[in-house]
Amino acid sequence: MYLALNVLGVAVFLGLGWLFSKDRRGIRWKSVGLMVALNIVIAWFLTSFPVGRAVVRAAADGFAWLVAIAYEGISFALQDWVGPTGVDPAPVNFVVSALLPILLIVPLFDILSYIGFLPWLIRWVGRGLSFVTRQPRFETFFAVEMMFLGNTEALAVSRAQLKHMSAQRTVTIAMMSMSCVTAALIGAYTQLVPGEFVLTAVPLNCINALLVASLLFPVEVPAEEDVIVGVGAVESDTPQAATTGADVAAADGAAVGTAADASDAGPTEPTGPSKPAKPEREPFFSFLGDSILGAGKIVLIVLANVIAFVALAGLVNHLLGLIHSGLSLQAILGIVLFVPAMLLGLDPATATEVSQMMGLKLVTNEFVVMGQITGEVAGYDRHHQAVLTVFLTSFANLSTVGMIIGAFKGLVDREKNDLISRNVGRMLLAGILVSLLSAALVGLFVW
Repeated sequence: MYLALNVLGVAVFLGLGWLFSKDRRGIRWKSVGLMVALNIVIAWFLTSFPVGRAVVRAAADGFAWLVAIAYEGISFALQDWVGPTGVDPAPVNFVVSALLPILLIVPLFDILSYIGFLPWLIRWVGRGLSFVTRQPRFETFFAVEMMFLGNTEALAVSRAQLKHMSAQRTVTIAMMSMSCVTAALIGAYTQLVPGEFVLTAVPLNCINALLVASLLFPVEVPAEEDVIVGVGAVESDTPQAATTGADVAAADGAAVGTAADASDAGPTEPTGPSKPAKPEREPFFSFLGDSILGAGKIVLIVLANVIAFVALAGLVNHLLGLIHSGLSLQAILGIVLFVPAMLLGLDPATATEVSQMMGLKLVTNEFVVMGQITGEVAGYDRHHQAVLTVFLTSFANLSTVGMIIGAFKGLVDREKNDLISRNVGRMLLAGILVSLLSAALVGLFVW
């Protein structure tokens, strides 16, 4: 019964994309079908096959190993913060287990950008995804770019392309920007919730971001416009393309709606499809110092915003409690999201609990909810673990809307910004639908 409900959920979530589409006749159903099929195959492979599970487990173990290495530095500077042996925070401490390891993981990913490996990987995975999904080249490139860099940083390094594109295509990019996570924060997530499902969610969100954007805001891209102009570290004439990748992006967990880091670099005019001259490379240790400072900035921003959002949510709950003792923010949003939670293949009691967690995540951010459930998620049944973890593994929340709009303010002209602002509702819906679709697809294979 619950499997049938889960299957129905996938169809309903796709139907909602069609129902709220700006141009239903413009939807390219062949491409949508290819993306759904691809995601089903990925979810099936990563959750049901020994090889797939081994790949995910190895990746999760890799991030756990990185965190353990980070503990060595934490233990040196802050003795006993990670336990008497320096290898495990006991009891679990959010700052130590989730945030301080970022000081190692962020510079590591920035080094991979500095040596050219990460831009190379993004370019070729993006090209392969475009070929399979029949989506425009830059949109697929951007989806992969977000998977590694995060939303606002991917926007910042793509500013020349955004200036070159039509206003309609920038709206699809804004919608896609609601649905990513940055690789630099995966290590933090895996310390709070099951890492295998966090890592399964990442590629599914990447493809579902393309899928949902093509449903809600389909845009026909002529062949002559399907080009990549000055994108990121691969084809950009700006030195910032390959520097401190998480300065802005990973701060989504913090959800501070600002485009300051994106705008500091200043706009870059499109140069046409030809590849511009390669900029002079920043000295490595100067680059590394900037990356470490950027990582520290992320830790402080995430910590400040988690504290503020938890406190504000608590204040709202106390005020609502004055009206009625059983009234709370989670309860209200839980009612709204109860049916979508049921369609993830959950029984009514579990769906009630999950819907409240989903609502809290949309109002605050994923770190708040992950921090609340980290001590008990291991006791959930596998299906419950899978759908909740996958839903939480994205930056989709109300404050991300402000962050994305703020980023675009510093990157594109007023016409494009006005069109994006008129589609804020679709942006938020896109983020929710991507999370629901990814959770429902994983739920099909985990029981």
